[in-house]
Parts: sequence; structure tokens; C-alpha cells
Amino acid sequence: MDQSVVIQETLAEGATCRIVSFASGLRPLRAAGPVSPRPFLDAELKAVQGLLSAGEPRGSRLLGLVETRRGLAIHVYTHRRMAIEAEDVCLEKVIPITEGFAVEEVVIDTDLHVLGCDVTVLISSEDDEFTVQLPFGSHTRAFLREVSRCREEVVGSEGVKQNGKKPVVTQNRSYDSTDGSAPGQNKPKLEVTSEMVRSSSVMVSDKASILSEPKFGLRDTIVKSQLLQQEDSYTYIQSFRFFVGTYNVNGQSPKESLQPWLRCDAEPPDIYCVGFQELDLSKEAFFFNDTPKEEEWFKAVTDSLHPDVKYAKVKLVRLVGIMLLLYVKAELALNIAEVEAETVGTGIMGRMGNKGGVAIRFKFHNTSVCIVNSHLAAHMEEYERRNQDFKDICSRMQFCQSDPDLPPLTIGKHDVILWLGDLNYRLEDLDVAKVKQLVDEKAFLELCRYDQLKRQMDANAAFEGFTEGEISFQPTYKYDAGCDEWDTSEKCRIPAWCDRILWKGRNITQLSYRSHMALKLSDHKPVSSVFEIGVKVVDKELYRKAFEEIVRSLDKLENANIPSVTLSQREFHFEDVKYMQLQVARFTIRNGQVPCQFEFISKPDEESYCKEWLIANPSKGFLLSDAEVTIELEVFVNKSTATRLNSGEEKLEDILVLHLNRGKDYFLSVTGNYLPSCFGSPIHTLCHMREPIQDMSPESIWKLTLMPLEMSDDAVPAEKPMDIPKELWMMVDHLYRNASQQEDLFQQPGLRSEFEQIRDCLDKGMHDTFFGSNHSVAEALLLFLESLPEPVICSIYSSCLESANNYPQSCQIISNLPACHKNVFDYLMAFLRELLKNSGKNHLDVNILASIFGGLLLRPPPGHPPPDITEKSKAQQFIHQFLLREDNLP
Repeated sequence: MDQSVVIQETLAEGATCRIVSFASGLRPLRAAGPVSPRPFLDAELKAVQGLLSAGEPRGSRLLGLVETRRGLAIHVYTHRRMAIEAEDVCLEKVIPITEGFAVEEVVIDTDLHVLGCDVTVLISSEDDEFTVQLPFGSHTRAFLREVSRCREEVVGSEGVKQNGKKPVVTQNRSYDSTDGSAPGQNKPKLEVTSEMVRSSSVMVSDKASILSEPKFGLRDTIVKSQLLQQEDSYTYIQSFRFFVGTYNVNGQSPKESLQPWLRCDAEPPDIYCVGFQELDLSKEAFFFNDTPKEEEWFKAVTDSLHPDVKYAKVKLVRLVGIMLLLYVKAELALNIAEVEAETVGTGIMGRMGNKGGVAIRFKFHNTSVCIVNSHLAAHMEEYERRNQDFKDICSRMQFCQSDPDLPPLTIGKHDVILWLGDLNYRLEDLDVAKVKQLVDEKAFLELCRYDQLKRQMDANAAFEGFTEGEISFQPTYKYDAGCDEWDTSEKCRIPAWCDRILWKGRNITQLSYRSHMALKLSDHKPVSSVFEIGVKVVDKELYRKAFEEIVRSLDKLENANIPSVTLSQREFHFEDVKYMQLQVARFTIRNGQVPCQFEFISKPDEESYCKEWLIANPSKGFLLSDAEVTIELEVFVNKSTATRLNSGEEKLEDILVLHLNRGKDYFLSVTGNYLPSCFGSPIHTLCHMREPIQDMSPESIWKLTLMPLEMSDDAVPAEKPMDIPKELWMMVDHLYRNASQQEDLFQQPGLRSEFEQIRDCLDKGMHDTFFGSNHSVAEALLLFLESLPEPVICSIYSSCLESANNYPQSCQIISNLPACHKNVFDYLMAFLRELLKNSGKNHLDVNILASIFGGLLLRPPPGHPPPDITEKSKAQQFIHQFLLREDNLP
């Protein structure tokens, strides 16, 4: 949530709480006074939330970097758990950034067991100081970098206050071509604390500067690449024990010890990977990703780790109810590097986080490891949706590398992948009685023949290349909470192995795979697996020899010829491109004798190297002598580009410029033809289209696009427009007739293949061949509303927010909408009110529908910052009013 907005509301006129953005750098929020321009940063920074450390009253605080007419300062606020409005925060202290101001990273002795990567800093001025621990991640790094820049503005780069505190030295674990030491060699021998677990982008810090940025060049990149190729010559395999656990807790709090699950072996593991699903089932968690249960379960896990060893928390990552925790033995903390975490939501519209995955990747010694925790689509018949969720997580989960010249890492680019979670695959073709009989007989091998996951893996439809150990425990779902009895509810679910652990990679041996029946608070049982994993460890002397040989050979190439490459193809044509349907073309770049760095670069007067609908993957990289790389050109038209392509204002045409460092440029031609779609077309244009859009000529579509939203009184259209777009009517009518009692409507996503069929039916006018599940039609309706270039409630965003609690005023606003927009709004509200009449069957309520449709029907205008939590709440309330009343609008 954007808590900088909350801080801004507390400030006096002319004061600014700064925000760093990907697109526009630092900008003020409603600033009344002038603000000096600031450099761009590589991460989005809002307010930073931290926890006061030793010697302070414990409690969470918000820290804001504030600029006033008197200068820069850090404002420290106490706050309620969800800080939404100015009343939710209270200013506690102000630390001015003046002469004597300092920020230092410090070690707290008590950090070892639980804090891991969290950054503990001492913020001091001449009159005050306090210590605060900040969450590990890009927001904290960006905040501290910006504070450091502001301090330098005020007092210069010299003259940092010497207050006697000991700064922490953290390690840079990237290979530097100017230093032949192996990773971890010749580093200061410090006391091992959890503060030493860091992302590789964190460098040595001192009292003047925190979290400097690493520097990379072509020579460094070539050295690292050649070292990677020769890795077997200077590494050996050493085995480490990994504990992997997964538990769907069904929204419960930890009321029982987790020791029977996490502490079930005599030998302590070297690394713990602990995943949860359904951590919190509340609407607050679903819509705002906020839950107090994160801290509850984190503490429960920490208290239940093996008692014979001290562990450091490396990382915690959560998406709604999906949480993943990573711990490492404290003595091994120095061998962990390049820690990154990402999330992917696969819920409705491919974004909502009630389903999806979270992942943590890191480097352990010289082995890259990726841990994925996922919660895939539910229900017996939805195995294809589960397959799609898996593929979406794999394709969309991308981790930034510390070297900015390298493309992001995907899950598949790791040496070891451990995948855990509630994968939700069921037992099919057997009734509940037969399943229970086979369970009683412990005929698990026989049962596995009916397991959907096994069948999908055998068909290479999902988890291709992954391995799962033999299942020798009874199904882990579904039980009555509090006991070991199978589901006795009216639905009487068929038992299933929903909770699974799989792996992919070399040198992996599974030592155990089991469930833990002793834990009874959920309708699932937790599952664990212990692995012995062979990790590549560097022999420092062999590494030094390999490094020196590479540097010597590279010196000989420094004065060689300029680099040149050969492209397998230079012209690309994409045929019949459709809305939200990916097309991919591939070509190879073959390098000559000189190592080179390549990058697609922008053409003159253009901000990006390609049009919005096109991407090259990877867009930059490096090649050793005689090496080659495959480049994928991806064409994907979404809501941001469809409108101009539908109208013919823009064509699928672009020229890519492939640039070689110290070499020449190569030009690639990309063309295609786009099939126009109702998705991305304006409401008033669709109301004038009596024919399917793909039956119309480009000239006719262009002419309708140019028609004004409101016709003047004396203007007579050639043909009276329809009240609402026929495509909207087709979808709503289908849902009204077939899905009024559909469980989880607008909350469970559909299948992508069915969406494509629905889109084609709408664009071709195929009324009688409207295929797809109710969930796919519902998602298509939401995607249609999201794609509208002008939202249903258009041009009056601020007025709507102001009248969110004034129904008569809200009705007046709707009555002033253009006729086609008002008709669509009335039609949708009537449909949603009908759905609410069946809430006992479809489980919808007014808050769910208001939250989903509030952000679609009422969107901020172009150029407006993304809506913060306050604006989202007001948009929800605006729609909420109309769902509760059926009054005729004026």
C-alpha cells in the first residue's frame, strides 16, 4: 500500500514526501512548492516501514524522507496496522538532515536467530539517534541510497560524523576481473551474523555511504562467462541437507506447535524451505495483501526450528495467503548470495493473488537454487487450469540479476529447483468410497494411477523434467479440522494428494517424503521432504589458476579485430495477430572470433528500442568467441496498444537496431497484420457497429472511431446506435442465463484457450458457437471492461471519489454520462444485483463485486498516478452504493 500518501496528508503546505518511480523518478504528491529534480532510481520507493531495535520502545514505525522549505529530514511516525488516512499515523520525531547527520549499518547481537537479511541501521543527528531494522529488498535499498544522496547534498561527501559505531562489512559476491580471489576468499573474517546474508547488489558500506551500486563492464562479463564455462575445473561437490515443507493452513492461526513437522529428524538440516498456502482467507488479505497472520506464522516457524543449531532467516516473501520462508544455518550464511524474491498472481485476470506462486532464488556456494511455493487452481475438473497456472508462474517469474547487462533469470535457469505447495491435483475416475478403501489398504501405488498430477506429468502437460518421490503416505486433503476424519461435510470431498514437493536438477537425493498427521488445525495435513543436495564448492587455488589463465588469454584478444556477428534472419512477419494471443519468432546471433556485447538500442527520438507490442528476449547480452544465442521476438497486443491498432492509427511495423559494443549495427524488419477486436475499442464505437468488427473494412472502423462521444442536437447519425455494445450483451446474457448460481464467479479464472475462443466469437459475430466455461466468460467480461480506452464512468474520476458516500450526488454524476456509457453502467449494475440475489449459491457479496468492478468501471485518467489504497476504497464505495439500491437514476 502507498503509505507515502498517508505521510503526505500530514504535512504542511509546501512540504513533500518524496516517491521514486520507474517511469518518472522522484516526484511530489500534491506539492505546493517547487521541488528540485532528482536522478532516476531503479526501484519504486514509497514509505519505508521498520521495527525499532534494541534500546528503543519496540514497535513498527513509518519512515518518510520529507522535503520542506527548511530542508530535508526523516520523519518517523507511529501508525495503525493499515495506515490508510492521515488519522492513522502520528508524527513521533523528526531527524533533520544537516551537518552531523549519519546513517550506519550496524550489527545487533540478538539479530542472529530471526532477522537474516533485514537491514539494521543507526540513524543519528547531533541531537538524537535511533536504531531501526528495515525489511530486506529493493525498497529499503532505494530508500537508503536516496537518504545518502540527500546527506551529500547537504553536507558534501566528506565530513561524516564519527560516532564510534562499528559498521557492518557485507560481501560483494560478484566475480571482479580485477581481483583473482575466489568468491569468499581474502575477505574480512567477521563474526557470522544473519546480517551477512545479502543480495549480491549490496556492497561494502561505511559511515558515509550505504548500499553502493556495483559496477560492471564488458571485460568483467567475459571473465565471468568463461569462468562459468570452466566451472568443473575449479569446483567440487559437497552435500548439504535441505528440509522442504508445505502446509495449507486454511486461514487458521498457529494454535499448535509445528515441531512435529519441522523438527521431526534427529539431524538438523542445513537449510529450511517452509511454505504456506491460505495463510489468510479474509477479504482484507485478498484485496489489500495485508494480514497480521504473516507475523504469527513466521514466529511459529522460527520457534519450531531444530534446537541444536542457530539459523538465520534469509528471506520471507508473501502473496496474499501464499508465503515462503528460507532459513540457513548461521555458520553457512556467508555462503549465501544473490538473494532475490518474486511473486506471480494467477487468479482472476491473471493478477489476483489468491492463486499463484512465490519464489526465492539464491546462490549457495557456486550452485544457483530456486525455491517455488505455489497454490494452483482448485476443483476436480480444473486440471487444465492448474497446468496453465504452472506455465504462467514459470514464464512470468523473473529475477533481476546484479549485473544490469544480463537479462532476468527465469525459474528454469537454476541448477536446483525445489517446487512445493498446494498444487490441487486430485484423484479422478474413482468414487469416494473406493478411494477410502484403497487408502485403508495402503494401496498407494494403485491410487497413484488415478492421480491427476502423475497423469499430467506423464503427458508432459505440466512439470516437465521434474521428479517426485514415491508417495507412501495417505492423501493430505480433505479432513475435518481438529481431527483425522475425512471430510464429513455435505460436499464430502474425495481424498487427494493436493500437497506436493517436486524437484529438478542434478546431484539431488530425496531422503524422506512424508505427511504429518499430528497437526490437525487445518483441512490439509502438512508435508515435508528432506533432500541431500550436492552443491558446487570452489577450490580457491584452482579458481585462481583458471582466473589468471582467462585474464591472460583475454589480454591477447584486447587488440583483436572489431566484433562481428551473423544473424540467421533479418526480416520477420507475424500473420493474423490477435488480442492477447502471443506470437513468437526466433533467430540466432552467431558470434565471430572476438567476444562481444550486444544490445537492441533505441532509434533517434524514440524512448524504447521497440514498439510497445514487441519485445526481444533477451534484449542484451554477451557472446564469447564462436558462441551463439537464440533471440525470441514476442508480439503481444494488450489493452495499452489495441486501441490504436483497432482503429488503424498504428500498424504492426517496426525496425530493430542490434548494436555491438565496439562494432557495427544490424537492422531487423518486423511486420505483421492485426485482426481488429472489440477488446480495446471504445464503447461508443462499438455501439455504432452493427456488424462484427472483423467483417468491417479498416476505413469503416476508422470512420466510426472518429465519431464524437456525444452527438450534437442537430446531428443525425446515418443509423441509430445500439444502446449497449452487442459484444457486452452477449457475455452478460450468457452469464445471466447460465451462471447466476455459479460458485466463485468473478473469483476463479478461466482457461486462456477458452478466452481465445470467446474473443473470436465476439469479433466474428458467431452467436451460436459461444464456447467456454462460465468462469472463462466471466473473466472475458472483466478483460473487456479493463481494455476499454475510456472507462464506463469516464472523465469524472475525482468527482466520483468525492461523492463515494453521497448516493444522490453519485446518481447525478451517472446521469450526466454520455448515453452509451450510462446505458452500460445501468445494464451492469442490474446484472450484478441479480447475481447478489443468488449469493447463497454463488457465494458473492456486495463487497467482492464492488472491489472487482470498482477498479474497472472507475479508473483514473491518463497521467494520474496509480490509485493508492484510499482511492481504491473510495472507488469500491462508489460502486457499492448502486449494488445496494435499485432506484431509478435521474
